[in-house]
Amino acid sequence: TRLADIEQEMVYYRDHFFGKTIFLNCDDPEYSNFWQYFSLNYDFLGLKGLISTHYEYEEDKPSYMLRYESISGNNKHKTIKKKLKGNGDFRSEECIELLKDADIVITNPPFSIWREYLAQLIKYDKKFIIVGNKNAVSYKDVFPLLKENKMWIGQRPMNRDFWLIVPEEYDHEKIDEYGNRVKHINACWYTNLDVPKRHEDLVLTEFYEGNEEKYPYYDNYDGIDVGVVKDIPMDYEGAIGVPVTFFNSYNPDQFEILGITKTWYGMAKKIYPKQIQVSKNGTEKEVTKLNDGPVIEISEPLTNDTYYKVEDKLYRQAYARILIKNKRPVSKREILGF
Repeated sequence: TRLADIEQEMVYYRDHFFGKTIFLNCDDPEYSNFWQYFSLNYDFLGLKGLISTHYEYEEDKPSYMLRYESISGNNKHKTIKKKLKGNGDFRSEECIELLKDADIVITNPPFSIWREYLAQLIKYDKKFIIVGNKNAVSYKDVFPLLKENKMWIGQRPMNRDFWLIVPEEYDHEKIDEYGNRVKHINACWYTNLDVPKRHEDLVLTEFYEGNEEKYPYYDNYDGIDVGVVKDIPMDYEGAIGVPVTFFNSYNPDQFEILGITKTWYGMAKKIYPKQIQVSKNGTEKEVTKLNDGPVIEISEPLTNDTYYKVEDKLYRQAYARILIKNKRPVSKREILGF
């Protein structure tokens, strides 16, 4: 993880860090920019302790723990290096014991076992700031945490490019402004520490009244479809389907999250029999894709996009949506005075 990206995000959590022990449990301090950032800013952030452990890939080779802490009575510090019994896997007993004693966990965990990593943090009721795949917001075991306000997106916008430093032996996409060989990853920050943007209202400028054709009603969910977050109507009181990037603007005082248009969540009011999918080039085949997300009935065949036929009706499929409700709807009359 680039040092600049760490610096730009961590500045918003300074008040959370004071007097706390930070645990970097997926970070080799020889290479980790997380270690570099927190060790260099240890006094500035007012930390109580800093611990780092990492997975050792060489078979049968033990890993080690590095601890950074203040020496009582002066402004000096000491670094304690301790050999671990195992390979430093965050799931090992000795790393879990360190986890229990830590206040905040911060790292870029391996995406291949990210769900297991997050589940451990939740199990031990830990505060955290971690990097994760953007698509994780719609995972079956992750979405409920976002809905119940047990986790949210960090301060950095979801749509901002996230670049990862790669070793010389790996392919890279470019050399960044800091001279790093980097590759783009589909990632964002996840946290359960409060950040400023969670208290910023999303500015709404659109009305549902008078623009009903812009907001089609789903055939299989109770709600209207909004394709772009900025187009959320300020006067609609019912359920609104929005892109998953809505989480980037989510203020729990302004909106309520009702659910997600995924079959496993169980909010669909209709299940379709087999459909005929008609592709852009006119090719037809039998499928069951309409049950994978929100569906909008159409009056005539599409000429530039895929559509579906079910008996004598035509449909198009919308992207997966988060279903939300505006807690403070305002009518056009209230705003415009007529």
